[in-house]
Amino acid sequence: MGVESGFGYEKYKFEYQNIIDNVSLLDDETVRKLNQVIVEFGHEVFKKKEAAALRLKTDSFVVESNVHFPTDYNLLWDSARKCLDMVGKFLKKYPEVPGWRKIRNWHNEMKNMMRVVGKTSSSGGKGKDQRVKHAVRRYLSKARTLQNKLERSKETFPVRDITDILISLELDRFMGFLDKHINLLERRILKGEHIPHNEKLFSIFEEYTEWITKGKLHPNVELGKKLTITTDQYNLIVDYRVMDHQSDSEIVKPLVERITGLFPVKSWSFDKGFWHKDNKKLLEEYVEKVIMPKKGKCNKLEHAEESQRQFKLLRNKHSAVESNINELECRGLDRCPDRRYPNFKRYIGLAVGAYNLRRIGQEMIAAKRKSVQSTDRERKAAA
Repeated sequence: MGVESGFGYEKYKFEYQNIIDNVSLLDDETVRKLNQVIVEFGHEVFKKKEAAALRLKTDSFVVESNVHFPTDYNLLWDSARKCLDMVGKFLKKYPEVPGWRKIRNWHNEMKNMMRVVGKTSSSGGKGKDQRVKHAVRRYLSKARTLQNKLERSKETFPVRDITDILISLELDRFMGFLDKHINLLERRILKGEHIPHNEKLFSIFEEYTEWITKGKLHPNVELGKKLTITTDQYNLIVDYRVMDHQSDSEIVKPLVERITGLFPVKSWSFDKGFWHKDNKKLLEEYVEKVIMPKKGKCNKLEHAEESQRQFKLLRNKHSAVESNINELECRGLDRCPDRRYPNFKRYIGLAVGAYNLRRIGQEMIAAKRKSVQSTDRERKAAA
């Protein structure tokens, strides 16, 4: 960086805040390029033969986003709260704005009504449906009154600089969420409608969040994004990709195009979720041995292929990717604490880079220890 003392410059000490400020400027594409450099260096450390082909394993898991468990009534409260926060910013800058003397009272009443709805919904007893509907009617009535007041007051808020414009745009955005969740709560509770999944929103802050059900007992539901990783025989992650409303089988084609253009591949294993006849046909054009168990019942040829000894051995070795995933999750990639989608993707990229660096470091330390032990043995033998 031109700041090391060895090059004639006075040594400069970077503070922790310097690191935070600069890492936050990295985008997803830059982090991917950094990871590619790390993987190439790792292969120089691990590979004994330069032309050795890779034996790959691919699997997916969920990285949770930083959200609370969503219900339409607590998302309605989030929307109302943020609308009031934006109004509060205007009032702090322009105390002369009329009509909001009781803004704190609005905040408390909306929160208390949300809690009443939650408590009534989780309780049991006779006449529960009527109690829930009564609580929701009161809650919606208050929310609509707030919505109407915001509509009337919006034109009175001064817009004199760029900060005011940004606050006004945020207010419009949260008012849109307020209107949406008033509608959803009314349709679900008062009208008894089933809300289609594509109309639901799982966070007004992390809008990219998906409701993911992988059919597991625990956890039965995860809120975040699916991440696909591909590891090699050295346990390095050679590729990762955040899946945006995609199933496992849909990402195989772009995955093959990315990896086969970078590395020679000898074998590649997947689980049943990635299976599709077109995917397998595509992989067989580039890879010597494809391990992709079929979903459902096999025909005679498929059964014979999956009964081969090599197929079974490579399929058993596929479980190694599960331990790689477990290590990632134990070291912080089970839940992303960062806000916003670009930061979510950067956090994943940095976590993958840290994982690979640790694997490479372990190998280098082991090689150094082995070299030292070998030297000691030679000295003892000479003595």
